[in-house]
Amino acid sequence: MRISTNTIYDLGVTQIENQESLLLKTQQQLSSGKSVLTPADNPIAASQALNVQQSIDVNNQYQTNQQAATNQLSLVSNALSSATNLLQSVNSTVVSAGNGALSNADKATLAQQLQQDYQQLLSIANSDDGQGHYLFSGFQSGVQPFVQTANGVSYLGDSGQQLIQTNAASRIAVNLPGNVVFQNIRNGNGAFVAQPAATNTGSGVIGQGTVVDPTALTGDNYQINFTVTTTAGVTTTTYDVVDTTTSTTLLTAQPYTSGNAITFDGMQTSITGAPADGDQFTVTPSANQSIFQTISNFISALQNPGSGTTANTQFANELGLTLSNLGQAMNSFDGQAGVVGARINQISDSTSASNSLNIQYQQVLSQLQDVDEAKAATDLANYQTTLQAAEQSFQYVAGKSLFDYLS
Repeated sequence: MRISTNTIYDLGVTQIENQESLLLKTQQQLSSGKSVLTPADNPIAASQALNVQQSIDVNNQYQTNQQAATNQLSLVSNALSSATNLLQSVNSTVVSAGNGALSNADKATLAQQLQQDYQQLLSIANSDDGQGHYLFSGFQSGVQPFVQTANGVSYLGDSGQQLIQTNAASRIAVNLPGNVVFQNIRNGNGAFVAQPAATNTGSGVIGQGTVVDPTALTGDNYQINFTVTTTAGVTTTTYDVVDTTTSTTLLTAQPYTSGNAITFDGMQTSITGAPADGDQFTVTPSANQSIFQTISNFISALQNPGSGTTANTQFANELGLTLSNLGQAMNSFDGQAGVVGARINQISDSTSASNSLNIQYQQVLSQLQDVDEAKAATDLANYQTTLQAAEQSFQYVAGKSLFDYLS
């Protein structure tokens, strides 16, 4: 069979090019560490690797979200901690105001101190993330949540919760609406609030009491009405308990002793001092009252303490109610801090799971893509040897001519 010179050259060049291609591909695999450089190298592995890489990208985004959520909730947690510390200071100030030796000037000084605390608490309630996004505005993160008005502090935010996707199955709220934190605080003891009538003239001071039987609570309004009579020089004080919602008298002409428990419809309270004839005390279901209103009410009581037994009694009643309201507020803040802490822990668990998942994804990706370095190095040496042989054989064949055979 005759083989043309062109054919010899074409076949030789083709073999050399094939070997160079294999050598180059092996060099690229070793330098990149990847066995699949193009989908054509291994279509199935390339497709699977693409799916795994997409899963890694999604998981990385979740991790970014987790960090952002943790940062935001940490700011909320710090604000709640500052507010709680401030309320503890306010509570101490209120307790000190109960010192009977204080003059009206002393009370005015305490009022100034509480006014400063009030403004500082308002500043905490208007905390932002450093980028102009308020922590307690709900969805209205660009709106300052609390503003001082002639009628007190108003809330301009909403009740929305901003959610961040932290994994495929969980969305975490990264804020607390300000109305929930600073406004929706139950007054009194959280179940009911006990107060004296403004027209009382005696020295009776009512405590906020407790719930002794939750199943007996009715949610009705009540009055404790006092009657004081004097017969033959003997003064007798009795009280009636009336359910004013149903106009039903529950207790009639009960003998009164200062500090003794007064129990009705699952509630128990006590009154100390000497109520006057006709004095009344109300017991009503607890309602939401903002912490700003609680502090403001006591500031007013300090600024207008009055004088005499009636004024002192009114002040003592306001002080007792304020301490109870502050206790409710601190409990509420602690509860909200617990909610935030639970969310941070949940995110931490998601972060740990995401880290583990990324390791698994990387292992699968490595199995699909990574080159076997030992095999690739052996192949490289083999291709180099083969290429050298092809080049040498081509040179030998290409150098032959008819005259070599005729000589």
